[in-house]
Amino acid sequence: MPRRNRPPSSARRRGHPDTEGTAFGFATSRTENGPAGAHDERYTVRTVPGSRATKPYRCPGCDHEIAPGTPHVVAWPVDTPGGADDRRHWHNGCWKGRGTRRPTRRRS
Repeated sequence: MPRRNRPPSSARRRGHPDTEGTAFGFATSRTENGPAGAHDERYTVRTVPGSRATKPYRCPGCDHEIAPGTPHVVAWPVDTPGGADDRRHWHNGCWKGRGTRRPTRRRS
């Protein structure tokens, strides 16, 4: 049998470091303009498929809950060194319409 040049499927499911960023259907991160009011600020954006969305989140665009299993995007400022504290989970439609409205609230 020919040798494969990738980790076994069990390693891909665990999030093996060689497959980080592309495992589980994640698209690679991209950089986009931020929401209205922060349009001059750049954000790193990553798409989360519904199969990987396991917890409920509050969308800052509409202030409604993103239910588990709902595909959405995660965005955080490029220049802010805060890690997980600065990440926000947005509905796909809210993120696409971010240029016409501001986030509804800021976490304190």
